[in-house]
Amino acid sequence: MVQFTFDSANSNQQYVHITATFSAKNDETFVQLPAWRPGRYELGNFAKNVRNFKVFDSNNQLVAAEKVAKDRWSVDSSKTETIRVEYNYYAAELNAGSTFLDETQLYVNPVNCCVFTEDTYHEEVEISLNIPKIWEVASSMTKAGDKWTVKNTEELLDTPFIASAGLQYTTYEVGGTLFYVWFNGEVKPDWDRLIKDFKAFTVSQIEKFTEFPVKEYHFLNQIVPYKGYHGVEHQKSTVVFLGPSYAIFEEYYSELLGVSSHELYHTWNVKAIRPIEMYPYDFTKENYSQLGYICEGVTTYQGDLFLLKSGVFDLDQYFKELTTQLQRHFDNSGRFHYSVAESSFDTWLDGYVAGAPGRKVSIYTEGCLLAFVTDVMLRIETGDKYGLDEVMKRLFFNFALQNKGVSAEDYQSTIESIAGTSFQSFFDDYFHGTRPFESILFDSLDYLGIELCHEPSSVYSEGKLGFKTLKTANGFTVKAMFPGGPAETAGLMLEDEIIAVNDIHCDGELNKWLRYFDEDVKKLTVKRSGRMISFTLPEVQRFFYNKYSLKLVKDPNSHQQKALRHWRK
Repeated sequence: MVQFTFDSANSNQQYVHITATFSAKNDETFVQLPAWRPGRYELGNFAKNVRNFKVFDSNNQLVAAEKVAKDRWSVDSSKTETIRVEYNYYAAELNAGSTFLDETQLYVNPVNCCVFTEDTYHEEVEISLNIPKIWEVASSMTKAGDKWTVKNTEELLDTPFIASAGLQYTTYEVGGTLFYVWFNGEVKPDWDRLIKDFKAFTVSQIEKFTEFPVKEYHFLNQIVPYKGYHGVEHQKSTVVFLGPSYAIFEEYYSELLGVSSHELYHTWNVKAIRPIEMYPYDFTKENYSQLGYICEGVTTYQGDLFLLKSGVFDLDQYFKELTTQLQRHFDNSGRFHYSVAESSFDTWLDGYVAGAPGRKVSIYTEGCLLAFVTDVMLRIETGDKYGLDEVMKRLFFNFALQNKGVSAEDYQSTIESIAGTSFQSFFDDYFHGTRPFESILFDSLDYLGIELCHEPSSVYSEGKLGFKTLKTANGFTVKAMFPGGPAETAGLMLEDEIIAVNDIHCDGELNKWLRYFDEDVKKLTVKRSGRMISFTLPEVQRFFYNKYSLKLVKDPNSHQQKALRHWRK
């Protein structure tokens, strides 16, 4: 049995003292800290938080441990039956995937702070917590006396926990599964409202899959007094990081519902239905995959759609979420240069930041829109008998429950077997190519009797001049430019700081001055790398950045009405 101890002493230093004991099966044992965490397909470099790494033998004598990679150590275990690894892990960052320690809580995501050995990877793990007696523990771990257990290291790495005196919780049951909803931090839960809504989208999701993968599930909500939004999926739980506290059951309640439905859907999609390249996970290096459009795209689409199907959201609330994805899609010129499959592969290259301007797309946004189109195309081909729900159910039963990973070919062939027709050109053009989405989006929306509307951005710099800015202390910094628009044509660059319009200092009102000089030649003075430069913007008779919205067709025909009813069931 592998044994771990977590110690919360000296919390003001924010170093968690971790002890791990492993059996030594060979003369040399490699001790590994995970290089990444599922749900975040980029290298984590967690070893940068490790201090005072030491290894002891069964006689409590220090043994040689040589660091052979940034997160891997070689240990001389030739003369001992066990090795005990001790180290301090710096835990000063609080989000849905981090480890954090202060005077109020010990919050651990084992995947970023727990070492493991390949030799003991499949052994049961026992966890001890040295924490204040008044603290409770929220987790899907199994309680065994004053200790906790998980069946093996993979489950350990997938099992976060919160130990705190500030925990609140309630439960609900659906189909034999007990669901816990935990809150940690300052928050005043409206339990009746929350359980009604959570139970509704849970029932709706389980009905489509017909069964839930686990018998107990925990929503672990970290609530903070400042603005925050983040969620990470696990097989038996999810961690949601959200704030500010006062808004959780007010204007941010839809955010709580959205992220919770999204993460619950991940229990099937990604935690069970997993890309073949990640089956099993290899925590020592990148797990490259082009299937981000399934992992995150399908989940983004279905997570929001199930709020509509369950009656938690009305159509206007759902349109707001889908419009957000449409806006992000049309605003990103990277869609003309890099496919969603290529962008999925490259999350390991540059993580989740925007990266080089106009280079790539989001697996969440593009994957969501392609999931929507796939759903509607299937409904068209099958006379509204089947949609994307049927695809995911078959992947769950034919792959996940058979302990098999899913390939791109498996996903496409499952769709084609349901549709009874080839989807080859669809995948070539839109998943692996950069063909514009406009036609497939308009056709899919029209089938449901939904109209995509757009109008020029009311922000003058965006709608008429083709650039977006961020207000700074001294001016306005250029953050995006429409390809071929007046700003780009004139020679502006990203990160230019606009100081004046027609030699008049903006004084915090860039767009008011631009609108004031609407009929005049507009000269912008910018600060670039310490130099002051002026540019004259060309006059053009067109608009650039648009704002998008969705609405029902005014007089939908009977077929559109029927299709909409089936889609939202």
